[in-house]
Amino acid sequence: MKRKAEDDPPSTREPVKQRLASLSYPSLSSSPTKASSIQQPNQLLTFSYNTEHIQEFNDSALRYFVEPPRGADLGFHYEKWIKRPEERGRLDALLSAWSKFKKSAVSVPDIHVISWRGVMTKILVAPYEETDSWELNVMLVHGTFYLEEHLSDAKLKEKDAMTPRHRLQSYYGYAFESYCTSTEPRPSGWGGDVNTNVQWCSVVKTKLGDRRIVMGGEVDCVRGDYSGRTDDYVELKTSLSIRNASDEAKFEKKLLKFYFQSFLLGVPEIVVGFRKPSGHLTAVQSFRTVEIPRLVRGKPDTWDPSICLEWGDAFLAFLQTTVQPGTGREVWRVSFEPRVGVRAEVVDVAEGEDRVGILPRWYWDGLN
Repeated sequence: MKRKAEDDPPSTREPVKQRLASLSYPSLSSSPTKASSIQQPNQLLTFSYNTEHIQEFNDSALRYFVEPPRGADLGFHYEKWIKRPEERGRLDALLSAWSKFKKSAVSVPDIHVISWRGVMTKILVAPYEETDSWELNVMLVHGTFYLEEHLSDAKLKEKDAMTPRHRLQSYYGYAFESYCTSTEPRPSGWGGDVNTNVQWCSVVKTKLGDRRIVMGGEVDCVRGDYSGRTDDYVELKTSLSIRNASDEAKFEKKLLKFYFQSFLLGVPEIVVGFRKPSGHLTAVQSFRTVEIPRLVRGKPDTWDPSICLEWGDAFLAFLQTTVQPGTGREVWRVSFEPRVGVRAEVVDVAEGEDRVGILPRWYWDGLN
């Protein structure tokens, strides 16, 4: 089946043939006999977004980890928060970084998938997702799949229109990052008012099964001096303080996303700030990323990373057999529903002077 993208104007291109395909939900009852392998990520380069969220190929947004003060108020300076509006997760900045890397590289291997870390995390944790559906836009050009999250106009408005309570809770995480980071190593304290335009990002190459993947994602900070490798990276998270067995079970479910978000970029350490409902910091705990699966292994109703990797490999294989090259300009909409599975169909998207499908025209022209 082919349908128009719900937030795109009609396309003037020739209609494509109707196509529809689906992938069933995986079984969670037992681990795969032979788990799909994932390669340790290899960093290619880094870049920064400045206070206006403009991409710069430097480490100006790099932050260093410092111990946060106990009892810190995570609502501090909430009224001064500069929050970047929600936007579509375009690949443009990642493609700029990939293009820059290719120009300086001695040799460039064939890459099967290019996407943001957040998209790959959604794919891998999908077997245990209970409530949130998602959609991706996918293009196949010269043997490489380009994946971006699809957000309709309605979804963007919904993400921007947070309730005051939800907005404040979201701020707690950013405030924890400010308490934990500095532009240079220093004593603990407030690291500066929150501006979510500013980000420091890493671009890595990894491999799931036999498919090479290039992905990019934000890195919160480094511990000690930056070596130029991912060994020093630290991911920062917040969670409600654990008071009982129910709280512990909820936290262990959150660890699944914490684990893959960090593992995919090669981040070896996750620092979690536990807080009261009022937003005051009660404890800080460091987790080694590679050890997180052991913390939940053998517990009832818990998650298994091998199931996630097997599903991720099956998902990419599904794309490979479903998304055909065609003209190379076709855009597929891949939709996931919890406990149901995945379906994929071709959609019409408008092409302007600056874009071919989901790709920026400058990048498309460089490929062709």
